[in-house]
Amino acid sequence: MKLIACCKVVHDEQDITTRPDRTLATDNAGLKISLYDLNAIETAVEIATAQGDSSVVALSVGPTAMVENAKIKKDILSRGPDSLAVISDDVCNALYSTDTAKIIAEAAKKTGFDLLVFGEGSGDLYAQQTGLAVGEFLGLPCVNAVSKVTVAGDKIIVERDLENITEEVELTLPAVISVTSSINTPKLPSMKAILAANKKPVEKWSLADIGVDISVPTVVQTAICAPEQADRLGVILEGDSDENIAAFAEHLRQALNQ
Repeated sequence: MKLIACCKVVHDEQDITTRPDRTLATDNAGLKISLYDLNAIETAVEIATAQGDSSVVALSVGPTAMVENAKIKKDILSRGPDSLAVISDDVCNALYSTDTAKIIAEAAKKTGFDLLVFGEGSGDLYAQQTGLAVGEFLGLPCVNAVSKVTVAGDKIIVERDLENITEEVELTLPAVISVTSSINTPKLPSMKAILAANKKPVEKWSLADIGVDISVPTVVQTAICAPEQADRLGVILEGDSDENIAAFAEHLRQALNQ
């Protein structure tokens, strides 16, 4: 069984600062694997380990400085994938889901796969659209919000925890899934795994290599601003009376609507 685990390299939110004009500064921010994609990597590796005679390719799209970062590549490969493929091009900076999905779909065709695994969203945009769009571009069955995966021959059975029920869906492979953060707890790589990561193959592709032209990319607006700083209102509600609960709910509604 051949699996592809898609992962995005993002700026570490702890290092992001705010400029005087409230725009976000990432110049001095470190890089990391998007937290939600750690679940995708762990899921793919767990499936491959349970199946035997399986392989996992980690796939990442982004600007050169991010996806070709040596520390990040080692971090990805130390988590269990057998190899890494990166689509590296500076035009891939701040792409929105549609263009990212086009690139991943073509890269997946080039690699070949039985199952494509995504996290539920990225750690920066959290649009939750890329996996679904890839499934659409490839014309394959695709399910999001997956909390459990069971392989059954040439099919997989996935569970989705909806509001009041757990839904079970059977998909014929090849297929695309997006897993939730509750599906597993990503393990920290052992020293042996970190050392072994240096010997695993890394393949670099350009957009031309996979036959994608994004001359006019759909980019996310870069002038994302932090909310204006405001003084705390200092409202204190003591006790759990119905009146206080109603007042708390009203304050919360007003805050969310601002």
